[in-house]
Amino acid sequence: MSAHIKDSCGPRKWGAAGETNQPHGRFTAKRTVLFALLAFFVFALIPLTASARKRPSRHQQPPPQGEDAVAAFIVKETGSSDFLKMKGIDRSLSPASLTKIMTCMLAIESGRMDDVVTIPLEATLVEPSRAGFKPGERVRLRDLVKAAMVNSSNDAAFAIAIHLGGSLNGFVATMNARARALGMSNTCFTNPAGYDRGIYAGNRTTARDMVLLTERAVRSPEFNAIAKMDRVVFSELSTGKLYSLSTHNKLLERYPYTVGIKTGYTSIAGPCLIARALKDGKDMLVILLHAKTDRWSLASSMFEEGFGGVAAVSSRPAVRVMEPVTVSRRVPRRKEAEPTPQTSASSVLAERNRALEALRRKVERQSAARAEEGTIRSRKDESSVDISPDQARVEKLKASLAFINCSRVGEMAFRSRIGERSMTVAHFLSTHPACVPNC
Repeated sequence: MSAHIKDSCGPRKWGAAGETNQPHGRFTAKRTVLFALLAFFVFALIPLTASARKRPSRHQQPPPQGEDAVAAFIVKETGSSDFLKMKGIDRSLSPASLTKIMTCMLAIESGRMDDVVTIPLEATLVEPSRAGFKPGERVRLRDLVKAAMVNSSNDAAFAIAIHLGGSLNGFVATMNARARALGMSNTCFTNPAGYDRGIYAGNRTTARDMVLLTERAVRSPEFNAIAKMDRVVFSELSTGKLYSLSTHNKLLERYPYTVGIKTGYTSIAGPCLIARALKDGKDMLVILLHAKTDRWSLASSMFEEGFGGVAAVSSRPAVRVMEPVTVSRRVPRRKEAEPTPQTSASSVLAERNRALEALRRKVERQSAARAEEGTIRSRKDESSVDISPDQARVEKLKASLAFINCSRVGEMAFRSRIGERSMTVAHFLSTHPACVPNC
C-alpha cells in the first residue's frame, strides 16, 4: 500500500510526446469547464462596457427637440398680419430649395408657361437633386416648373432661369428685384435653386421674408395646383422620353389637411419646410428653417395647435425707445424703456417728437436760469469739461435728436431691434457681400 501511495504521489513520468503516462481525463474536463465559464463572463461584459461608453454623462445636455431644434419658424393664418407662433423670424439663414418658390412664381407670372425650353448645357451640370435632363432636350416651361416645385430638380430651376432671364445673372437680378418689390428687405438671391456652397452660393433670407413670398405665390391657382402634387409625369418633346418624378414632401401623406408647398435641404441649411393646410375654414402656413428634428411631426403638431385657436401675437418687431435726458450739473444715465410688441414705428416717432419738444422747452428754461453761473460742468468718463450754457444746450439737443435723425437710409436702423439681432442696411450689406451687385 505504501508503494502505491508513493507511486501516485511521486513526480509524473512524461512520455516521448510530452504527455503524462497517468490518466488525466478528469483534469481536462475541469479545465474545459473553467475556460467555458471564463469565456462566458468575458463575452457577457463586452456589451455592458460598450453601453457604458455610449451612456452620456450626467453633465451632458440632451440634443434639442421639437421647437428648440428649429432655428426659425412661423405659424400663422394666411392673410393675417399677426403670427400665432414665431421664433428667430429675422435671423438671416440659408433657405435651401425653398428658393425655388421664387423661381417658379416668376415663371408663372411671366405668362409663358407654354414656352418650349431647350435645355442648356449649364443646367445639366448642376449637382443633385436633378431630373436628369440632357443638353438640347426640349421641354415645356410648365413641366420644368412642376419638376422644380415637386421634385426640387435643380436642373429644371436652372433651365427656367436661363430661358426667362436670358442668362443666369439676368434671372437672379429679376429675383432680387421681385424680392424688393415684395418687401423682402433681408433677402438676397445668387442662384435659382438654393445652393449655399460652391460657385453659386449666397442665398440668404429670413422666415419673415419667406412669409411675404409664400403669401404672394399662393394667390396663383396654377401655383397651388402644382404645389400640392405628389408626382409629375411629362414627356420630352423631340423623342417622347418619359420623365416621372416624385415629391420629397412627406407631409402630404402624413397630415391629411396639407395642400403643399415646398421642402428644402442642404448640409448647411438642414431640413427646411414651408407647408400650407386647410381645415375648418382656416388657411394656415408653417415655415420651418434649419429644423434639426422631425419636421413632418413638428409641422403637423404646429398645424393642430394653430387650428385649435392659439392666441395671435403681433408680427411687428419690437422697438427700443430711449427716454429723453434733462440737462443738469451732473448728467444722469439714460434709461431704456422696452415697449410692448404692439408699438408701431409711427407711434414711437410721435411720442419721441413730443418728448423732444418738452426737452427743448425745459433746456431753455434751465439755460436762462443758469446763464449767470458762467459754465456748466459736464462729467463724462471721470473727466470734467467746461462748456458754456448755450453750447451745453445745443449738444444735449443734438444727442437727443440723434436717435431719429438717421434719415431714410437708416430705416431699419430706426427700428433698432429686429427679432433677435440688430440689423442696419450697412451691416446687412457687409455680411452679404454677394448681394451688393444684385440686391
